[in-house]
Amino acid sequence: MTTPESDHLRFSLAVHRVVAGASGDSVVSPYSIASALGLASQAADGPAADELLHLLTGGDPDIAKQADLLRAAATLDNTTRQEDPVLAVANTLWAWDELPVRDTFLADLAGWPGASAKTAPFVTDPDGARRAINADVAETTRDLIPELLPPDSVGPDTVASLVNALYLKAAWQHPFREATTRDEQFHSPGGPRRVRMMRQTETLGYAHQDGWQVVELPGAGVTATVLLPDGDLAAQEPDLDDTRLATLLAAPKRVQVDLRVPKIDLDRPADLTGALKHLGVRTLFEPGEAPLGRLTPDPRAFVSAVQHQAVLKLDEQGLEGAAATAVMIRTLAAVTPADPVEVRVDRPFLLLVRHARTGVVYFFARVVEP
Repeated sequence: MTTPESDHLRFSLAVHRVVAGASGDSVVSPYSIASALGLASQAADGPAADELLHLLTGGDPDIAKQADLLRAAATLDNTTRQEDPVLAVANTLWAWDELPVRDTFLADLAGWPGASAKTAPFVTDPDGARRAINADVAETTRDLIPELLPPDSVGPDTVASLVNALYLKAAWQHPFREATTRDEQFHSPGGPRRVRMMRQTETLGYAHQDGWQVVELPGAGVTATVLLPDGDLAAQEPDLDDTRLATLLAAPKRVQVDLRVPKIDLDRPADLTGALKHLGVRTLFEPGEAPLGRLTPDPRAFVSAVQHQAVLKLDEQGLEGAAATAVMIRTLAAVTPADPVEVRVDRPFLLLVRHARTGVVYFFARVVEP
């Protein structure tokens, strides 16, 4: 029997795989995508809802369990001596003021963290609606995502959008000393390259099993987990299923670690429409199927696109990340060893940033060329 936590981890890995593709840097926010799609599942009806629930929960019709999990991860517990972390979450229904919206959906919306309903002039001023959504996302993400929706992404037939925005900033429990950061070699698929490599020796969560080294970097309310393969990431990542991933994430024990890890600055926009269709969410995008019957009585409403962007930065002091997802709706006209374990993250690796208490995945990244 699955749990909301295991369903979320399975979803996180599935989304990472289909968006990241076979190679190259990538970053997505499973938290943001799950929030927007969770709202969409409560707006959807019939097969459209079933497909979303299959992806998000494995078919469990009670999406409220996922909403509860994501709401729990919208609060950070700071057990460190560092400054309090910053976490902002917004889940917003943007609707044309003439679109009839069911009261039952507004009640469902209220169960999500940072919930609100706003109007925008989608039909009369499509670009004005786009700018309003972008400005709201930019405010939530502290300007890390100033333009989630590109020009011409909102047309006169757009009538609504379900938008999640997330911002996270947390200091490391053990900050890196900037004096120890230096240029070192990173072995990328295109050949060795020089990167800014941070270094520290601390008692950290660590495991080495099943062909992977796992290192946990604790922060204020969050944990960043590095998954470093023994060999080539491109060869080992395809075998990393959700059961093996869960086992690896549960394996670390506190030991002395001499860690070297590159500074990271990732920023990736993604049109999730094709990715979601690949993952089995199709009816939602089909005009004429009336897939959004629980949002509006207008039978012409359907989802035209799902836009996503994620930003993730790691430096000596901590991590900062932001993400946003917009569902666009249109109508038709252990024992510490004596010596520290040395971990040199000098080749492609995976990185998860998770809520420390629930394990919810804020960010899932592949780093190939930092």
